[in-house]
Amino acid sequence: MGSNVSDPAMLKSWRKNAPSSSSLVRLSQLANDKYESPPFVSGGHNWRLVVYPKGNEEDNGSGFVSMYVECLSSTTPPIDVFTYLTFFVFSEEEKKYLSIQDVEVKRFNSSKTVWGLSKALSIETLKDRAKGFILYGELHEFGAHVKIVSRPDSFGEDLPFHKFSWTIRDFSLLRQNDCVSKTFHMGEKDWTLTLFPKGDSRADGELSQHLHLTDNDTLLKGELIFVRVNLKVLDPRGSNHLTGSLHSWLMNSNKARGKTQSMSLDKIQGAYLDREGTLEVEIECEVVNSIKNHPFF
Repeated sequence: MGSNVSDPAMLKSWRKNAPSSSSLVRLSQLANDKYESPPFVSGGHNWRLVVYPKGNEEDNGSGFVSMYVECLSSTTPPIDVFTYLTFFVFSEEEKKYLSIQDVEVKRFNSSKTVWGLSKALSIETLKDRAKGFILYGELHEFGAHVKIVSRPDSFGEDLPFHKFSWTIRDFSLLRQNDCVSKTFHMGEKDWTLTLFPKGDSRADGELSQHLHLTDNDTLLKGELIFVRVNLKVLDPRGSNHLTGSLHSWLMNSNKARGKTQSMSLDKIQGAYLDREGTLEVEIECEVVNSIKNHPFF
């Protein structure tokens, strides 16, 4: 049972409303360290929640609570059912549900009947009584919500790949806290790259780079963009390039995402500048998924 979901695809928040399916689970009475809920109906299909409170080790879930939704409906011939999945854990302390949203569309069919998150919540957090996830009588309340949607226009299709090079002259003499590149176009949006020559507030003394949507390019309500970026500071004297990668969802609340290169600025100035003091930066960008109308935002 696999999730095929990476951490950036999860969004966590608190919600008062109960999910469409919710079950009280006593972990000490579980067989095979797995819980399967009674069936529930959404969008004309039957589903059930599957929880591994000790983690699904076969899906790299060790140390975490693994949560999945299984489609129980059988169709002939097989058809695709597209969904958004949200998982819930109730907190007595907050009097709310911790909502763990998978922002990627999932396609259920006869060959793929289970989708979910192998690392939905850490076991340490679940067992922390201060968090309130342990209810009376050592019970936990888990839930799930399945939202049926139409096939997204961009489902399964990578949008165009882009390569951008940036030359920063007199790097050692820069006095400003940040440098902003010229605008480049990727995935129907305009972007800039910001470099912090003296390190940003989270990484003092190390080179930091941030990918931004331009101020003039706003996201609509419910619009999400998943980007994959490879960052490279070129070695002018050989092939020992300084590299890093960034995978992240962008939305209106976080239109910029940053990456700290794990090398001190002193070493960069000593080894990565040419004789004229120029720094060469190169990025390879790809929009992996673009969602225009996510129902939770």
